[in-house]
Amino acid sequence: MEQRGLTLVHTGDGKGKTTAALGLALRAWGDGLRVLILQFIKGSQATGEARAIAALEPVPGLGRISLRTCGCGFTRRDQSPEQQARHRAAAAATLAEAEAAIRSGKWDMLILDEINYAVKFGLLDIKQVLALLDLRDSVAPALHLVLTGRDAAPELLARAELVTEMRLVKHPYQQGIQAQRGIEF
Repeated sequence: MEQRGLTLVHTGDGKGKTTAALGLALRAWGDGLRVLILQFIKGSQATGEARAIAALEPVPGLGRISLRTCGCGFTRRDQSPEQQARHRAAAAATLAEAEAAIRSGKWDMLILDEINYAVKFGLLDIKQVLALLDLRDSVAPALHLVLTGRDAAPELLARAELVTEMRLVKHPYQQGIQAQRGIEF
């Protein structure tokens, strides 16, 4: 059976976009695929997913999985110009790393975690993201691309073969409960 790379988008205001992408990564790894996860926004804070992936030992017959945290932490619109420039530079470097990963032929699945936030906050332009999809189509058509984050651009939704929207029904934050280790990070 010929393998065709899919573009999957996890978006919406509900929780679970990154979690769903990590579930796909684990499934793909277990099925022998080579998976690279690039996190566009998350900074140097240690997360459960980073520790878990680092602990996965090579097993014959299983794939390879790597997670790289490339961002400067969460961004806001009211940050100083210097902070915004730092975030833009990190997003540009992460985009370049994604392009290199696509060209390398070393990966079967590339997860671009929170790339939609990078577009939403003006760190990247949607045209750059669509060019990444074009690059995949031309040089690595079997590569699966997974893009996460709220407010995915309509142009991206139109290009994707699968779009899942997480919808917020109820969240602990609404009850004054802070982020919990193992749930939010």
